Amino acid sequence: MSRSMQVFQVDAFTRTRFTGNPAGVVLNADTLSDAEMLAVARELNNADTAFVLAPTGDDHDLRVRFFTPRTESGFVGHATVATHYVLSRDGASRERVRQYQKSGIVTIDVRGNDAARQIAIRQPAPPLGRELHDRERMAVLDALALSTADLDTRCPLRIVGSGSTRLLVGVRGPDQLKQLKPDFTRLTTLSAQFGAAGFFVFTLAPKIAHAMVESRMFCPALGIPEDPVSGNAHGLLGTYLLANNLLSHDDTVARFTGAQGHYMNRAGQVDIELELTRGKLNSVWIIGQAEIVFETTITL
Repeated sequence: MSRSMQVFQVDAFTRTRFTGNPAGVVLNADTLSDAEMLAVARELNNADTAFVLAPTGDDHDLRVRFFTPRTESGFVGHATVATHYVLSRDGASRERVRQYQKSGIVTIDVRGNDAARQIAIRQPAPPLGRELHDRERMAVLDALALSTADLDTRCPLRIVGSGSTRLLVGVRGPDQLKQLKPDFTRLTTLSAQFGAAGFFVFTLAPKIAHAMVESRMFCPALGIPEDPVSGNAHGLLGTYLLANNLLSHDDTVARFTGAQGHYMNRAGQVDIELELTRGKLNSVWIIGQAEIVFETTITL
């Protein structure tokens, strides 16, 4: 018996087609096997494709599985934004949704209506990992074609996150971002050594309007040489900036906007909100818009 499914191509963290971070979204995917999901993801050939499934318990409203063209991922921020942009495409406001995926449960809000609506993902505060020692730091700088003088002295190289860890590298300005020449083979080796799946290089001195941060991210160990726009990494960055007293707040909330993707001609924007209680971080909201590029049907 043949099975048909709706498939969407969506650009996340942008309101302009062919920019931001592209993702596939497949609705009503319950009848697909793991092998079929992987085959569809490989055919769509995005960095990630989200497959929407019915809930299996009372603690969540839907399930989503994420596949790269090579393997399954625990959670993907931009593909979650893409998924809920598709699910809310009728333009009506929706109640808060609990999404279950391999990494656990996250909360989703749809803020606003119609094309201008935003998708907000609430996650628990990620843990701060260790700072690199001098020899490790020099190895990373060499793999990125940076020098010690290129670094922002306020920003120690530090691993952040748990299931989806990133090494955060603060540099002085956009010139340092532009000159990056990553050695992907070496970065892959360093990912295994450090336990950090990617390298998020950022500056607190961007030249992009409305952004507090500009960044680039490299994840060759995950099969992604450079990720256009990462919501998850910006959430990790918020935790890092707060811990290093580099983000202003009023003891209840802190906010900032990050720009990414400009060096790949896929410019995008991520908004971050940190929920605090008396200055202590409770949770992180990753917020973005999206644009549906096309919709089609696949029959198996």
